[in-house]
Amino acid sequence: MTRTGGPEVAAAPSQSSRASSSSRPSLPDRLSRGNGVPLWRQLHDDLVARLGAGKFESGFPGEVELQRDYGVSRHTVREALRGLREAGLIDSGRGRSTRVRSTTIEQPLGGLYSLYRQVEALGLDQRSEVLGLESTHDAEVAAELGLPADDALVRLERVRLADDEPLAHDVVWLPASIADGLLEVDFTHAALYDELARVAGTRPTGGRERITAVSADDDTARLLGIAPGAACLAIERLGQLADRTTVEYRRSTVRGDRYALLTSWTPQGYQLGAGDLPR
Repeated sequence: MTRTGGPEVAAAPSQSSRASSSSRPSLPDRLSRGNGVPLWRQLHDDLVARLGAGKFESGFPGEVELQRDYGVSRHTVREALRGLREAGLIDSGRGRSTRVRSTTIEQPLGGLYSLYRQVEALGLDQRSEVLGLESTHDAEVAAELGLPADDALVRLERVRLADDEPLAHDVVWLPASIADGLLEVDFTHAALYDELARVAGTRPTGGRERITAVSADDDTARLLGIAPGAACLAIERLGQLADRTTVEYRRSTVRGDRYALLTSWTPQGYQLGAGDLPR
Protein backbone atom coordinates (compact mmCIF):
# COMPACT_ATOMS: atom_id res chain seq x y z
CA MET A 1 0.00 0.00 0.00
CA THR A 2 1.41 3.42 -0.99
CA ARG A 3 1.31 6.07 1.72
CA THR A 4 1.47 9.74 0.84
CA GLY A 5 1.56 12.96 2.78
CA GLY A 6 5.08 13.27 4.04
CA PRO A 7 6.71 10.20 5.58
CA GLU A 8 10.40 10.10 4.85
CA VAL A 9 11.70 7.61 2.28
CA ALA A 10 15.13 6.06 2.54
CA ALA A 11 16.20 6.99 -0.97
CA ALA A 12 19.80 6.87 -2.07
CA PRO A 13 21.42 10.22 -1.12
CA SER A 14 22.25 12.69 -3.87
CA GLN A 15 25.34 14.89 -3.94
CA SER A 16 23.36 17.84 -2.57
CA SER A 17 21.76 15.77 0.16
CA ARG A 18 25.18 14.58 1.28
CA ALA A 19 26.19 18.17 1.70
CA SER A 20 23.29 18.81 4.08
CA SER A 21 23.35 15.44 5.85
CA SER A 22 25.44 16.81 8.67
CA SER A 23 22.43 18.87 9.82
CA ARG A 24 20.20 15.78 10.17
CA PRO A 25 20.00 13.81 13.40
CA SER A 26 22.00 10.63 13.05
CA LEU A 27 19.90 7.45 12.75
CA PRO A 28 20.49 4.37 14.88
CA ASP A 29 22.31 1.60 13.06
CA ARG A 30 18.97 -0.20 12.71
CA LEU A 31 17.65 2.39 10.21
CA SER A 32 19.14 3.54 6.94
CA ARG A 33 18.32 6.46 4.63
CA GLY A 34 20.00 4.77 1.70
CA ASN A 35 18.26 1.43 1.19
CA GLY A 36 15.09 2.53 -0.60
CA VAL A 37 12.74 1.34 2.20
CA PRO A 38 10.48 4.05 3.69
CA LEU A 39 11.70 5.13 7.10
CA TRP A 40 8.25 4.61 8.62
CA ARG A 41 8.43 0.96 7.53
CA GLN A 42 11.94 0.53 8.91
CA LEU A 43 10.87 2.12 12.19
CA HIS A 44 7.73 -0.03 12.30
CA ASP A 45 9.71 -3.23 11.73
CA ASP A 46 12.32 -2.29 14.32
CA LEU A 47 9.65 -1.57 16.93
CA VAL A 48 7.96 -4.91 16.15
CA ALA A 49 11.28 -6.68 16.75
CA ARG A 50 11.82 -4.83 20.01
CA LEU A 51 8.28 -5.61 21.16
CA GLY A 52 8.85 -9.28 20.43
CA ALA A 53 12.03 -9.19 22.49
CA GLY A 54 10.21 -7.65 25.46
CA LYS A 55 12.17 -4.39 25.33
CA PHE A 56 9.28 -2.19 26.49
CA GLU A 57 8.38 -3.80 29.81
CA SER A 58 8.84 -0.48 31.62
CA GLY A 59 6.61 1.37 29.17
CA PHE A 60 6.30 2.20 25.48
CA PRO A 61 8.04 5.44 24.37
CA GLY A 62 6.00 8.44 23.26
CA GLU A 63 6.16 10.13 19.88
CA VAL A 64 8.65 12.79 20.97
CA GLU A 65 10.97 10.19 22.48
CA LEU A 66 10.83 8.07 19.31
CA GLN A 67 11.56 11.14 17.18
CA ARG A 68 14.61 11.90 19.28
CA ASP A 69 15.88 8.32 19.53
CA TYR A 70 15.51 7.54 15.83
CA GLY A 71 16.14 11.00 14.36
CA VAL A 72 13.00 10.97 12.21
CA SER A 73 10.00 13.26 11.77
CA ARG A 74 6.81 13.10 13.81
CA HIS A 75 4.90 12.08 10.68
CA THR A 76 7.22 9.11 10.20
CA VAL A 77 6.72 8.10 13.83
CA ARG A 78 2.94 8.36 13.50
CA GLU A 79 2.90 6.23 10.35
CA ALA A 80 4.92 3.54 12.13
CA LEU A 81 2.66 3.64 15.19
CA ARG A 82 -0.43 3.42 13.02
CA GLY A 83 0.88 0.14 11.62
CA LEU A 84 1.45 -1.18 15.15
CA ARG A 85 -2.08 -0.23 16.17
CA GLU A 86 -3.59 -1.87 13.08
CA ALA A 87 -1.65 -5.05 13.93
CA GLY A 88 -3.07 -5.00 17.47
CA LEU A 89 0.36 -4.60 19.07
CA ILE A 90 -0.24 -1.30 20.87
CA ASP A 91 -3.15 0.76 22.17
CA SER A 92 -3.28 4.53 22.03
CA GLY A 93 -5.77 7.33 21.68
CA ARG A 94 -6.28 11.05 22.08
CA GLY A 95 -5.11 12.13 25.50
CA ARG A 96 -3.75 8.68 26.41
CA SER A 97 -0.17 7.47 26.39
CA THR A 98 0.71 4.59 24.08
CA ARG A 99 0.96 1.19 25.78
CA VAL A 100 1.77 -2.32 24.69
CA ARG A 101 -1.42 -4.26 24.12
CA SER A 102 -2.14 -6.85 26.79
CA THR A 103 -1.38 -10.49 26.25
CA THR A 104 -4.37 -12.72 25.58
CA ILE A 105 -4.78 -15.65 27.98
CA GLU A 106 -5.67 -18.86 26.15
CA GLN A 107 -7.70 -21.63 27.83
CA PRO A 108 -7.27 -25.13 26.42
CA LEU A 109 -10.63 -26.88 26.50
CA GLY A 110 -10.97 -30.33 27.99
CA GLY A 111 -8.36 -30.13 30.76
CA LEU A 112 -8.61 -28.85 34.32
CA TYR A 113 -7.54 -25.32 33.52
CA SER A 114 -5.56 -23.01 35.81
CA LEU A 115 -5.69 -19.28 35.22
CA TYR A 116 -3.04 -18.88 37.94
CA ARG A 117 -0.63 -21.23 36.15
CA GLN A 118 -1.32 -19.81 32.68
CA VAL A 119 -0.66 -16.21 33.74
CA GLU A 120 2.62 -17.27 35.35
CA ALA A 121 3.59 -19.34 32.30
CA LEU A 122 3.27 -16.22 30.13
CA GLY A 123 5.75 -14.42 32.35
CA LEU A 124 3.09 -12.06 33.71
CA ASP A 125 2.76 -11.06 37.34
CA GLN A 126 -0.23 -12.88 38.87
CA ARG A 127 -2.08 -11.13 41.66
CA SER A 128 -5.57 -11.11 43.15
CA GLU A 129 -7.55 -8.41 44.90
CA VAL A 130 -9.49 -10.29 47.56
CA LEU A 131 -12.96 -8.75 47.83
CA GLY A 132 -14.28 -11.26 50.35
CA LEU A 133 -13.34 -14.43 52.23
CA GLU A 134 -15.98 -15.67 54.66
CA SER A 135 -18.04 -18.49 56.08
CA THR A 136 -21.60 -18.29 54.77
CA HIS A 137 -24.81 -20.15 53.95
CA ASP A 138 -26.47 -20.21 50.52
CA ALA A 139 -29.19 -22.74 49.75
CA GLU A 140 -28.86 -22.35 45.97
CA VAL A 141 -25.11 -22.96 46.01
CA ALA A 142 -25.49 -25.83 48.47
CA ALA A 143 -27.84 -27.50 46.00
CA GLU A 144 -25.21 -27.17 43.25
CA LEU A 145 -22.73 -28.88 45.58
CA GLY A 146 -25.21 -31.60 46.52
CA LEU A 147 -25.30 -30.46 50.15
CA PRO A 148 -28.15 -29.77 52.59
CA ALA A 149 -29.43 -26.19 52.31
CA ASP A 150 -28.15 -25.20 55.76
CA ASP A 151 -24.61 -26.56 55.38
CA ALA A 152 -21.85 -24.01 55.97
CA LEU A 153 -19.80 -22.87 52.97
CA VAL A 154 -16.56 -20.97 52.46
CA ARG A 155 -16.94 -18.15 49.92
CA LEU A 156 -13.95 -16.49 48.22
CA GLU A 157 -14.39 -13.49 45.91
CA ARG A 158 -11.47 -12.08 43.92
CA VAL A 159 -10.55 -9.86 41.01
CA ARG A 160 -7.76 -11.67 39.16
CA LEU A 161 -5.04 -9.48 37.67
CA ALA A 162 -2.24 -10.05 35.17
CA ASP A 163 0.54 -7.46 35.34
CA ASP A 164 -1.80 -5.35 37.50
CA GLU A 165 -4.50 -5.25 34.80
CA PRO A 166 -7.89 -6.77 35.77
CA LEU A 167 -8.59 -10.00 33.92
CA ALA A 168 -11.45 -11.78 35.69
CA HIS A 169 -13.98 -11.47 38.51
CA ASP A 170 -14.11 -14.78 40.34
CA VAL A 171 -16.43 -16.08 43.09
CA VAL A 172 -16.01 -19.61 44.43
CA TRP A 173 -17.81 -21.62 47.13
CA LEU A 174 -16.53 -24.77 48.85
CA PRO A 175 -17.95 -26.93 51.66
CA ALA A 176 -16.77 -25.57 55.00
CA SER A 177 -16.27 -29.17 56.13
CA ILE A 178 -13.11 -29.34 54.02
CA ALA A 179 -12.32 -25.67 53.39
CA ASP A 180 -12.53 -23.96 56.79
CA GLY A 181 -8.74 -23.78 56.89
CA LEU A 182 -8.79 -21.45 53.87
CA LEU A 183 -10.29 -18.64 55.97
CA GLU A 184 -6.81 -17.77 57.27
CA VAL A 185 -5.10 -17.76 53.85
CA ASP A 186 -3.91 -14.60 52.09
CA PHE A 187 -4.99 -15.19 48.49
CA THR A 188 -3.20 -12.16 47.04
CA HIS A 189 -0.64 -14.44 45.38
CA ALA A 190 -1.93 -17.90 46.33
CA ALA A 191 -3.49 -20.59 44.12
CA LEU A 192 -6.77 -21.92 45.53
CA TYR A 193 -6.23 -25.58 44.69
CA ASP A 194 -2.70 -25.54 46.12
CA GLU A 195 -3.99 -24.07 49.38
CA LEU A 196 -6.89 -26.53 49.52
CA ALA A 197 -4.43 -29.39 49.12
CA ARG A 198 -2.33 -27.94 51.93
CA VAL A 199 -5.14 -27.45 54.46
CA ALA A 200 -7.42 -30.36 53.50
CA GLY A 201 -5.16 -32.84 51.73
CA THR A 202 -7.33 -32.89 48.62
CA ARG A 203 -8.06 -30.97 45.44
CA PRO A 204 -10.43 -31.18 42.45
CA THR A 205 -9.15 -33.40 39.66
CA GLY A 206 -11.92 -32.78 37.13
CA GLY A 207 -15.41 -31.44 36.74
CA ARG A 208 -17.65 -29.55 34.37
CA GLU A 209 -17.69 -26.01 32.97
CA ARG A 210 -20.37 -24.04 31.16
CA ILE A 211 -19.07 -21.07 29.15
CA THR A 212 -21.36 -18.39 27.72
CA ALA A 213 -20.89 -15.02 26.03
CA VAL A 214 -22.22 -12.09 28.08
CA SER A 215 -22.06 -8.30 28.18
CA ALA A 216 -20.51 -6.60 31.20
CA ASP A 217 -23.01 -5.01 33.57
CA ASP A 218 -22.08 -1.84 35.44
CA ASP A 219 -20.60 -3.64 38.46
CA THR A 220 -18.53 -6.03 36.34
CA ALA A 221 -17.32 -3.16 34.14
CA ARG A 222 -16.16 -1.26 37.22
CA LEU A 223 -14.32 -4.26 38.65
CA LEU A 224 -12.61 -5.19 35.37
CA GLY A 225 -11.87 -1.66 34.15
CA ILE A 226 -13.90 -2.01 30.96
CA ALA A 227 -16.89 -0.23 29.44
CA PRO A 228 -20.42 -1.32 30.38
CA GLY A 229 -21.67 -3.67 27.68
CA ALA A 230 -18.16 -4.87 26.74
CA ALA A 231 -17.88 -8.49 25.65
CA CYS A 232 -17.05 -11.02 28.38
CA LEU A 233 -17.16 -14.75 28.96
CA ALA A 234 -19.11 -16.15 31.90
CA ILE A 235 -17.69 -19.44 33.21
CA GLU A 236 -19.61 -21.63 35.64
CA ARG A 237 -17.56 -24.48 37.09
CA LEU A 238 -18.28 -27.52 39.23
CA GLY A 239 -15.06 -29.06 40.54
CA GLN A 240 -14.96 -32.70 41.61
CA LEU A 241 -12.63 -35.03 43.45
CA ALA A 242 -11.44 -38.29 41.92
CA ASP A 243 -14.47 -40.08 43.44
CA ARG A 244 -16.82 -37.57 41.70
CA THR A 245 -17.70 -35.75 44.92
CA THR A 246 -18.45 -32.12 44.04
CA VAL A 247 -16.40 -29.76 46.23
CA GLU A 248 -16.35 -26.51 44.25
CA TYR A 249 -18.92 -24.21 42.67
CA ARG A 250 -17.47 -21.22 40.84
CA ARG A 251 -18.73 -18.29 38.82
CA SER A 252 -16.19 -16.28 36.83
CA THR A 253 -16.57 -13.38 34.43
CA VAL A 254 -13.55 -12.89 32.17
CA ARG A 255 -12.74 -10.00 29.87
CA GLY A 256 -13.39 -10.95 26.26
CA ASP A 257 -10.43 -8.90 25.01
CA ARG A 258 -7.99 -10.79 27.25
CA TYR A 259 -9.21 -14.37 27.03
CA ALA A 260 -9.56 -16.98 24.29
CA LEU A 261 -10.73 -20.60 24.18
CA LEU A 262 -8.35 -23.00 22.46
CA THR A 263 -8.94 -26.36 20.75
CA SER A 264 -7.06 -28.43 18.20
CA TRP A 265 -8.51 -30.57 15.43
CA THR A 266 -7.59 -33.44 13.16
CA PRO A 267 -9.42 -35.16 10.28
CA GLN A 268 -11.07 -37.28 12.99
CA GLY A 269 -12.54 -34.24 14.73
CA TYR A 270 -11.75 -31.85 17.54
CA GLN A 271 -9.22 -32.90 20.16
CA LEU A 272 -9.96 -31.51 23.60
CA GLY A 273 -7.58 -31.64 26.49
CA ALA A 274 -4.18 -30.32 27.43
CA GLY A 275 -3.50 -32.31 30.57
CA ASP A 276 -4.55 -31.64 34.14
CA LEU A 277 -3.30 -28.35 35.51
CA PRO A 278 -3.70 -27.76 39.25
CA ARG A 279 -5.14 -24.43 40.23
